[in-house]
Amino acid sequence: MAGLFLAGVSCVRAAAQDCPDIAPYAGAREIIEDLQRIVAPAGVQETYKTKIGGVDQWISVRGQDRANPIILFVHGGPASPIIPTAWQFQRPMEEYFTFVNWDQRGAGKTYREANPDSIADTLRIPRFVDDALEVAEFVRKRYGKEKVLLMGHSWGTIVGMHAALKRPDLFYAYVGIGQVINVRENEKLSFEHGLEQARANGNTEAVRELESIAPYPGNKPITRERINLARKWAQHYGGLTAYRNSSMYFYRAARLSSEYSAEDVCAIDQGSLFTLGRVLPAFLEVDFTSVQAFPIPVILFMGRHDYTTPSEPTATWLGNVKAPYKQGIWFENSSHMIPWEEPGKLLVSLLEYARPRTLPPRGT
Repeated sequence: MAGLFLAGVSCVRAAAQDCPDIAPYAGAREIIEDLQRIVAPAGVQETYKTKIGGVDQWISVRGQDRANPIILFVHGGPASPIIPTAWQFQRPMEEYFTFVNWDQRGAGKTYREANPDSIADTLRIPRFVDDALEVAEFVRKRYGKEKVLLMGHSWGTIVGMHAALKRPDLFYAYVGIGQVINVRENEKLSFEHGLEQARANGNTEAVRELESIAPYPGNKPITRERINLARKWAQHYGGLTAYRNSSMYFYRAARLSSEYSAEDVCAIDQGSLFTLGRVLPAFLEVDFTSVQAFPIPVILFMGRHDYTTPSEPTATWLGNVKAPYKQGIWFENSSHMIPWEEPGKLLVSLLEYARPRTLPPRGT
């Protein structure tokens, strides 16, 4: 499975079109499918496609009790779908929330629903935002909810922030994980972390490669090649997953997902490669620092060791922004992959800070 901004541009492989063979995982897939089956009488477990923004897009809805509040999860990437990896961390959370995951246009199962040429020109941030709003409207009506909780991860925080700012009436609160505030500042901090760690560890190869693009990003264009090099070493030193230099658990998770066929698994890399170049220029210009007031409660989960979307600018922004309610939570043993690295704390934090935002004010 390829990763993009979520997992580093360098993870997009030229050999991405070589589809992995999932046949050897058949037995494990059956076990996971059985474990993931929701059998509670009031529960919901549905995976289907519906027309969003003129394109058939796939949605997964899972929860132990339909009465629970809905979380609309906006996945990262871009084009790094969460449906085939959510089985790794989401099941306990489904006891308290109904999770709605959806493969965005150009991603995963949705990638296979349209001729890529027919949607190529639609891969723009405003279109992703409008898709998210349309999904929110759809699930709100289908499952009889006044509003939903909006949660984004990495690239998904860009889409999520814009969606919350555009239609705050749809959401109880916004939860950002690996929040993007200013991409250029993130790139600078990520590069500096990689270079600092390389020098401290006597890694002459890394120092040589990183110094070859210094100062980064500087005044030169942030090309894919420069991003590859900068991210390579920041993530090698735990900037993606704390204390690790490998994230095989994430990249290969889809092979074990009962939600994804072999063709769907292959489509993850295909969609990643298809989407990257089309959104990169706009992604590099993302900057929320001018947002001084947020219309709904905002809750940000920050990995202490995150150097994919560094947490320092996020904490600064949160300290300055005005909002009806705001809360920042540090995950001390996480980098960028908080749902996988500290799923227990994620659940407890959602219950403590997010779920109360869905309740009527006292006295009403």
